Amino acid sequence: MKLFSKQVAVVLLVGLTLSAAGQKSKKKDYKLGANPLADVDSQQPDKQLFDKAMQAMKKGRFDVARLDLQTLLNTYPESEYRMRAKLAVGDTWYKEGGSAALTQAEAEYEDFITFFPDAPEAAEAKMKVADIYYQQMEKPDRDFTNAQMSEREYREMINMFPDSSLIPRAKQKLRDVQEVLAEREATIGFYYESRENYVASIARLQTVADTFPLYSKSDQVWIAIGDSYAGQARYYQALNGLTGAVKERLVAMYQDKAAAAYAHVITRYPMAPHVEDARDRLVAMNRAVPEPTQTSIAESDAEERSRQPLRFTTKTMDIIRRGPTVVEAVHVGDPSLGDPKRTLAPDITKQSVTMFQTASNDGKPVEAAAPAAATGTNEPPRSDRPSDAPAMGTAPAAGSSLGVQVVNAPNADPNAVVQPVGPKSQAVPEAEKASEAPIQTNDIKTAPEPQPVQQAGAKQPKKPKVDLDDESSSKKKKKKGLGKLNPF
Repeated sequence: MKLFSKQVAVVLLVGLTLSAAGQKSKKKDYKLGANPLADVDSQQPDKQLFDKAMQAMKKGRFDVARLDLQTLLNTYPESEYRMRAKLAVGDTWYKEGGSAALTQAEAEYEDFITFFPDAPEAAEAKMKVADIYYQQMEKPDRDFTNAQMSEREYREMINMFPDSSLIPRAKQKLRDVQEVLAEREATIGFYYESRENYVASIARLQTVADTFPLYSKSDQVWIAIGDSYAGQARYYQALNGLTGAVKERLVAMYQDKAAAAYAHVITRYPMAPHVEDARDRLVAMNRAVPEPTQTSIAESDAEERSRQPLRFTTKTMDIIRRGPTVVEAVHVGDPSLGDPKRTLAPDITKQSVTMFQTASNDGKPVEAAAPAAATGTNEPPRSDRPSDAPAMGTAPAAGSSLGVQVVNAPNADPNAVVQPVGPKSQAVPEAEKASEAPIQTNDIKTAPEPQPVQQAGAKQPKKPKVDLDDESSSKKKKKKGLGKLNPF
């Protein structure tokens, strides 16, 4: 019995040793900053400077390492080690750490990509730029600027260097970053849903569902979207002032959207922890429960198995650790390499307005369009009734006093600015002399004024004496009174 237990212990020890060696070999494939020229035996001075700088960097003497590397680059510009030396300058700042050092390291890596864009080491430099932002990420409820920058750099690295051996590591880092960004957006959406702000909740959660389909809580996101639509249906059900038919149509529309969200959980995430909640909601709504395909079952099962469980020790360390916890991030599937159009609250509001108008207009008879009436004489021309082509009339009769004649077109537009006229078919006759107008006379004769009758023997009245002083005269008048003293 003791011998058997010893044999079992030896087998377990050997298995652990082999698994540890395998993990080390995997880590070695993704190890950045490795010196591929370390095993090269050469006595050239540039190689000696390079090796000296690498030894100083291992011992933490980053200033000495940078000095040796700059000497190599300035003294031997044609050296075969110049590419690795340029990249190693950024590594010295990267390993030194600190905000200022990491900023300088990012600048050195960007310069390397600019000078050597086609070199295999360019993918390594781009990867380290993304790692700089990854190391500075905050928790989901804190500043997410570094998370956004890290996501952008990892996406650019995957798109720029698709054949690099660092692509698997870059994809996993990208899944971790997207887990953090999705957690932030989903937390805000869940809060809005708890406060019954359904428009804002749907906008946030729909953005998460479209942008990060590998999020560990995608099933809860879609269930919350369905609950928000169901909440809107309850709101319109209790709203006063709407007719029964309009209210019924609105409630049916929102319930259809809620049922579609619940059904998406079952068909896309059939192995998720909360899929049964979606089934129960569909049964409560008397809706059909869809059946997932074998492909979706296998895909969802692989995603759930790749996640690491969130243990008590992980939660405890999360309180102390500065960065976010990404153990629940998926390890299979391709991450999103492009952001779709973000769903905004005004878009959801416009959608609600459209649904309300559809529900209000549904069932109403369609009014036939009345034919366009002809315009009157003094009305402006109508745009919906084109003018008819004018018809040419006959030539004017002989002896007419007019040179042209207006055509009597039956369908002519009376509002046209220029009326149709006929052609001049004959010479213009000489103008005839107009007859003289008769002299106007006043037929009413006025009676003469009656003269006063003078009786015989009666005296004629005297004319009133005229004051000659008031009349103008050229004769010199005699001065009277004090006027005699005035010489003028």
